[in-house]
Amino acid sequence: METYTFLRAFADSWMLLFLFVFFIGVVIWVLRPGSTKTYEEPSSIPFRHEDKPAPRGEADAKEA
Repeated sequence: METYTFLRAFADSWMLLFLFVFFIGVVIWVLRPGSTKTYEEPSSIPFRHEDKPAPRGEADAKEA
């Protein structure tokens, strides 16, 4: 069997199944009951400075 044909068949069957199961696992991990507090603060990042831009040195101060 040619290498390309083997890899194509593998990607079409088992790798697709693996990636689907991985995706479902990540969704279940994020939506588990204890994860609400973990993701509450990051979910509000886009709305943090809704009325005015962030101060110029704020991002630099957090990285240091």
